[in-house]
Amino acid sequence: MTEPTAALRTVANNVRAARRRAGLSLEELGRRAQVSKGALVVLEKAQGNPNLATLVRLADTLGVSVSDLMQGPPEGRVRIVAADTIAPLWTGKQGSEARLMLTTPTPSPVEVWRWRLEPGEDYPSHPHQAGVVETISVTSGQMTLIVDGTEYAVEAGQTATFNGDAPHTYRGAGTETCHLIMTVHLPPGPASALGQES
Repeated sequence: MTEPTAALRTVANNVRAARRRAGLSLEELGRRAQVSKGALVVLEKAQGNPNLATLVRLADTLGVSVSDLMQGPPEGRVRIVAADTIAPLWTGKQGSEARLMLTTPTPSPVEVWRWRLEPGEDYPSHPHQAGVVETISVTSGQMTLIVDGTEYAVEAGQTATFNGDAPHTYRGAGTETCHLIMTVHLPPGPASALGQES
């Protein structure tokens, strides 16, 4: 058995701490987040490799940001993060990827993501908790944003925003790679109580 990475140990500790703060058993968290108890046991032991969808479901259920589950305590007053130092949380079969750059340490946290979508590749997202708002700014290329079954074309220089509590999908469109910056605005709540905000 290999030694868990520091990042996986951080996720394990943060999930366990957030679950205990919420007063949830492994069974109850699994039921609410639609994640098996076995997967949670493995995760809290710093084993396995949780995917983006699992981390998002856990964060939504626990009322915290994905960053809160992944990051240790803040390192100083100003934090500068380089994209090439952040591992993608999702990688598509055609080379698309999503990197969670950071989350603001505020009562209503904001996650900042960098996405690369290859033409024709998509990422379907389950609905988030009520009050989550997403904003997508396409910096190059074009994409199709699908919210609750309706398609919207978003091109370079355009920004779209929507309530994230409906099913939504991000799809690369056109012939070039689409690059975008996404912000996920989380409602105020227990996320700020983690004590380990970014």
